[in-house]
Amino acid sequence: LWSQYWTETTYVDEANFDIVNRNVPQNVFRIFYRRVLKDLNEAATLIEAEEGVEAEATKANRLHIIEVMNVYCYSRLVDIFGMVPYTDALDIENVYPSYDAGEDIYNDLFTRLDAAINGLNDGVGSFGSSDLYYNGHVDNWIKFANTLKIRMAITIADANDALAKAAVEEAVAGAFTSSGDDCLMPYLSSSPNYNPIHDNLVASGRDDYVPANTLVDKMNGLNDPRRDNYFTLHNGSYVGGEYGESSSFANYSHVAGPIQAADFPGIVLTYNELLFYLTEAAARGYNVGGTPESLYNDAITESILWWGGTQAEAEAYLAQASVAYSTATGNWKEKIATQSWIASYVNGFVGWTTFRRLDYPAFNMPPSPYDGISQVPTRFTFPINEQTLNGANYQQAAAAIGGDELTTPIFWDKY
Repeated sequence: LWSQYWTETTYVDEANFDIVNRNVPQNVFRIFYRRVLKDLNEAATLIEAEEGVEAEATKANRLHIIEVMNVYCYSRLVDIFGMVPYTDALDIENVYPSYDAGEDIYNDLFTRLDAAINGLNDGVGSFGSSDLYYNGHVDNWIKFANTLKIRMAITIADANDALAKAAVEEAVAGAFTSSGDDCLMPYLSSSPNYNPIHDNLVASGRDDYVPANTLVDKMNGLNDPRRDNYFTLHNGSYVGGEYGESSSFANYSHVAGPIQAADFPGIVLTYNELLFYLTEAAARGYNVGGTPESLYNDAITESILWWGGTQAEAEAYLAQASVAYSTATGNWKEKIATQSWIASYVNGFVGWTTFRRLDYPAFNMPPSPYDGISQVPTRFTFPINEQTLNGANYQQAAAAIGGDELTTPIFWDKY
C-alpha cells in the first residue's frame, strides 16, 4: 500500500497512512524479533552445541547462513524504524533493551556479513533439503550474501558514499549472475503454507484491494508490456483505483490471476533487483562492469522476461523516448527509480524504499492522511508496546532520530 501498487476498497486506514488502528508496527516488530531473529538465535545455539553429528565445516556453513539471515533481518528493521534494539536484543534477562543508532547497526552488519561471506565454504554442505531457498547449496548462499551486501550498500549510498562504493565493488564479482540465482520462497498450494497474497485476495473471501492508479496510470503512460502480468482488464482498459479513496472492487482492474495463485513464490532477493542496484551504482561512478545505460537496459529486459514477456517486447519498450535512458524524463535518479519501482511490483517494501531513497517517482497523497501529515511516510512509528513497556529507551530513541513521526527520515534518507 505504501509503495502505491495497491489501494483499499473499503477500509482505507493504511492507504491513508494510518498504521496505528490495526497495530501494524507492533505486529512487524514482534514477528521480526520473536518469530524470526529469536528462532535464528536459538537455531545457532543448538547447532553450536551439536557434537559428532557432522563435519565441522558443514556445521560452520549452517551457522554462517544463519548469520546472513540475521543481517538481512536487522537491515530490514533499521529500514523500517530507523533505530531498533540491537546490542541488547534477544536477551530474555533484559526486558528493557536500549536502541542502537541505525548507522551504527549498519556498520556492524557489514562486518558481520563480510565474516559470513569469508567463512562460507562451497566445498561442503549445509542444511541440505531442509533449506527451502537453495536446497543446501552453499555457492548460492555466497551469491545471496554478496547481493545483500550490494543492496545494503546502495541503501546507504547518500549517507556514506565511500563505504557504499567499497562494498559494492567488493561484492559485485560474487553476486547473482542470472534469475536462476533468485532467492524465492516456494509456497505450497494448500493451507497453511500458501502465499500470503493468496490468503488475502482469495482464501479470505474478501475483496479488499485493487491496483492503485499511481502505478496503473504510470504504466499506461509508458505502454508497459507487463500490465497484463500485473493487472486484469476492466472494460477493455487497465484502470486503477484512486489511491487512498474507497475504491469499489467492481469498478477497477484487479490483481492478475497468477499473482493470486497459492504457490506464487515469495520474493526475498532477485537478480532483477540487483541489476537496478548496479545501474544506480554505475550512475554514482562505481566500477561495476557496465555503464548506467547498459545496466538499465539489462534490468528492464530482465524484468520483462521474468514476467513472461519477450525480448521483442523489451526492445520495443526500451525504444520509446519516454523509457530510453538517454531521453526519459529527469535525472538519473528519476529514470532508475521509476523503472525499479515498476519492476518491484510484488515486492512492495523495495518499491517504497526506492521512493524514500531517491525521491522518485512522484507518489499521490491520499484524501485523508493520518494525523494530517503532508507527505508520504518515510518510516513506521515505534510500536505502542515499546512506548508503554520500554518507555525510557523509547523516549531516548525517539529523541535521537528527531522525533517518533511517520515523516522522520531514516539516517540514509538524504533529501
